[in-house]
Amino acid sequence: MLKTTLATLTLLMSLSAISTPALAGDAEKGARVWMKCRACHTIDEGGRSAIGPNLFGIIDRQSGSVEGFRYSKAMTESDVVWSEENLKAFVASPRTFMRGTKMGFAGIRSEQQIDDLLEFIEEQMGDE
Repeated sequence: MLKTTLATLTLLMSLSAISTPALAGDAEKGARVWMKCRACHTIDEGGRSAIGPNLFGIIDRQSGSVEGFRYSKAMTESDVVWSEENLKAFVASPRTFMRGTKMGFAGIRSEQQIDDLLEFIEEQMGDE
């Protein structure tokens, strides 16, 4: 019995030591997903805001902080910092994540497409 218990514990410890890498996004596929975003946003360094704010540098930026862009009250009064986790939740369902946002986009349901999109955004900012 003791040998079986020790063998089981050894196996469990071995399995816990194996790390499963997170699903990495594909920037090339993300460029195709970006087509949904570019109708309202730009992502060029120093680029202009359009219907939506310029997204260059969005990762780890305070929400509602692009100078000159007129955000919703919900966005400017939010204490959200755009971490990858927050961006994923917002892109999946903007109005659920931030009630009162002006963003009229319904969201992207596919987690893989969101990962691809974030990989593309990071690549555009030189954060490969």
